[in-house]
Amino acid sequence: MSEVTDKLFSQIPSVEGVRSQLVDRARGDKYIWGIVLLLSLISILVVYSATGSLAYKMYKGNTNVYLFKQVSFTVVGLLLIYFLHRINYSLFSRIATILFLISIPLLIYTLFFGARINEGSRWIKLPIIQLTVQTSDLAKLALFMYISRLLSKKQEIIKDFKKGFLPVVIPVLIICALIMPANLSNALLTGATSLLLMFIGRVSLKHILLTVGIALIPVLFIISVAVMTHQSKAKADGPVVAEKAKSIGRFGTWVKRVQDFIYAEQAEVPYQVQQAKIAIANGGVLMGLGPGNSQQRNFLPQAYNDFIYSIIIEEYGLLGGAFMIFIYLVFLFRCIRIFRRCPYAFGALLALGLSFTLVIQAVANMAVNVNLVPVTGVTLPLVSMGGSSFLFTCCSIGIILSVARNVEQMEGKPEPAPLQTTTVTA
Repeated sequence: MSEVTDKLFSQIPSVEGVRSQLVDRARGDKYIWGIVLLLSLISILVVYSATGSLAYKMYKGNTNVYLFKQVSFTVVGLLLIYFLHRINYSLFSRIATILFLISIPLLIYTLFFGARINEGSRWIKLPIIQLTVQTSDLAKLALFMYISRLLSKKQEIIKDFKKGFLPVVIPVLIICALIMPANLSNALLTGATSLLLMFIGRVSLKHILLTVGIALIPVLFIISVAVMTHQSKAKADGPVVAEKAKSIGRFGTWVKRVQDFIYAEQAEVPYQVQQAKIAIANGGVLMGLGPGNSQQRNFLPQAYNDFIYSIIIEEYGLLGGAFMIFIYLVFLFRCIRIFRRCPYAFGALLALGLSFTLVIQAVANMAVNVNLVPVTGVTLPLVSMGGSSFLFTCCSIGIILSVARNVEQMEGKPEPAPLQTTTVTA
């Protein structure tokens, strides 16, 4: 019996061995791993603080529900990152076309049969796990995989309009056109990131500028309608066409947001923007009100989601807000470093494209919170309350770390040694 016991105990790994193994197996860029863990911790703290009023509304004040939910999403997200970073990134090139082709009918289905909020359909509910998924997140991930693959394969003919440019830009236009009716801001950010990736992928500048000119047509049209309808309020003979256009789908919402931004001094400030400004003012310059002491969380809509950056500034001050900007800039810098070190075009473009979309999304969210741009519906990556957007963000980071891990292997860094065990003697 003693021999059996000794044998069993001899197989138990030492604490130091487990710690060392976990560190070694978390390959890739250590700074990105640190950023992920730091943002995850910040997310748990801020979401727990910001969901107080929502908990009273939905669960009679039981804030632990949302704490458990956020911790669960964080754990699942970290597992996704770990799993994906262990995969050779070349696999994503092989499945890119399949994911892209799947995302198109999913977007179409969501557009017509998805859950409708504010005249737009963005989500579908999975039947078994009852999780609401924003299909545009999957579409964006598939799109950047696909165009990274195309750009890497067409480098020799990338300057050619028909053979190089059109096969790359058409998928971007398709995805953006399907996202736009329900989420214009998301479509614009996706398109801008794609064009930036094309520029880095050596696509002709004149072709990119042509695409930008075409993409600006609907944007300028929305701005024109916003200006005309605002002027028509003071004129009896105002443009009738513009007023009718506002009643089409979410077009009226887009026009209203542009009007609120352009004519902010003349019109009443939107409620969420007003409350966000109050939250930022409460935070002050240095330390803010302290963790969990936010006042505007009870008044600010989507304080745990779209406007979570305002809560961060309120609780941690402008210094905390500046620190968040610094974190995302470090993340971008490390991803650019991966791009420069990766010898293969697909991996380099994939890591850079995914990092661009996350950082641009973060900048857009922060800009909305401080009223630099009109209100959009984008979340703060890895910080806003968990959902499909949070999980797809984790997938993107996992793929970036996969590229970094394979770069390390190509540079000759050894794989982690087998797990050491401690021998226990009687």
